[in-house]
Amino acid sequence: MPEKILLNAENAVMGRLASFAAKKALQGEQLVIVNAEKAIITGSKEDAMKRLKRKLDLHAKGNPLKGPKFSKMPDRVLRRAIRGMLPFKSRRGREAFRKVQVFISIPAELEGKEFMKLPFHQNEKKQRHVELGAVCRLLGAKW
Repeated sequence: MPEKILLNAENAVMGRLASFAAKKALQGEQLVIVNAEKAIITGSKEDAMKRLKRKLDLHAKGNPLKGPKFSKMPDRVLRRAIRGMLPFKSRRGREAFRKVQVFISIPAELEGKEFMKLPFHQNEKKQRHVELGAVCRLLGAKW
């Protein structure tokens, strides 16, 4: 059984993290991503809110009772971004998606473990950004 790759999403750009995780999952790696609420979305807070709110708008996306329904929780939003970068409708994509676990904060069983350093962590001085957790809280997520 392959060993799990532990990733810390703190200060990582959400899209780049999702594409990296999708690529590793397709290669057969087990992934555990922690601190999903600390991943960042580049751009202004208003733009990030608009993009996520459009997905949550049930009236524009179908029947509000039947769906499609999108979660407001940061771990589910990040997992959904990873799913969007996988060939999810094929068997290979679904199996790769099952190998990805995403958590808010760090679970007790992973305390003190060594996390992989990602080459694309965002330096806070470079450009405008907002944390995924802040956007999700503004949309109504409670954790």
